[in-house]
Amino acid sequence: MEERKQDRVDAYRLLMADVYELAGESRRSSEDLAQEEGQTAARWHVMSVLSDGSRTVASAARRLGLARQSVQRVVDDLAHAGTVELHDNPDHRRAPLVTLTEAGRVTLTKLVKRSDADRRDAVDRAGLSLNDLDNARATLRRLVDALRSR
Repeated sequence: MEERKQDRVDAYRLLMADVYELAGESRRSSEDLAQEEGQTAARWHVMSVLSDGSRTVASAARRLGLARQSVQRVVDDLAHAGTVELHDNPDHRRAPLVTLTEAGRVTLTKLVKRSDADRRDAVDRAGLSLNDLDNARATLRRLVDALRSR
């Protein structure tokens, strides 16, 4: 049977619907896991971005693909909870550097451990091998690259 170009476009649309569904399920489960630690997924994401060092709110927002104002609200909540600290930024007086506190690192470690166990269980239930996951990721990366290069 001859493959039609429209068949590939239709398959692409179905793949994207599945990717969005997977992302939604992953976000919901992350929110549940975060809630078990008294956190939110938004707080978890900001702490994750800060795990490799201090950065400004604007830098964290760019990395997360979010509006600076929404990340600022989360940083304010984290600072109030003692999970992050704000420090003077020698490069920009009005944009402090945000850093995880020791309590923030402990919380993030707990979240990552819970998440790893949950994702390991999901991968096992799905019966996926490392090769399956690598092939799926390679396919998605090729599509991302093609869309970026248009």
